[in-house]
Amino acid sequence: MSLTRTARTRKFSVAGIATAGAAAAALTLVPSPAHAAEPAKAAAAAPHAAGDKKYPENLDGWIRESLDIMKSKGIPGSYEGLHRNIMRESSGNPNAQNGWDVNAQNGTPSKGLLQVIQPTFDAYHVEGTPNSLTDPVANITAAANYAADKYGSIDNVDSAY
Repeated sequence: MSLTRTARTRKFSVAGIATAGAAAAALTLVPSPAHAAEPAKAAAAAPHAAGDKKYPENLDGWIRESLDIMKSKGIPGSYEGLHRNIMRESSGNPNAQNGWDVNAQNGTPSKGLLQVIQPTFDAYHVEGTPNSLTDPVANITAAANYAADKYGSIDNVDSAY
């Protein structure tokens, strides 16, 4: 194979990989009906209630319930911003726990859907949600409250925060 042909093949291969990676990322970041219908592994199908409204006990329900609480408390954020950060931080596992970073080494591991440490949860806990770091709705809502204070919104967070 000639050098020009090899370089062209590599260029197409890299472009193809980049395109496939971008497509996979888009599928992960944009909630589709398939994503919304996926229950978290540890969740039951029973609905959860906030006020008069009922939410499914899965990632979609937890995000939607958190959004309703956030709206009532004036905390900014969108479904897309919450979902994107949850998938990056815990892959949607409400029992996820980081046992290796500096917080964990100092005895305060980050936990839950949005990997919150206990002192941050305590400072940003939102009234009306359970006072439990690993409760999915409390974890999401406290993390969104923290992100709003530090970054303007969870929508502005694109990496560990």
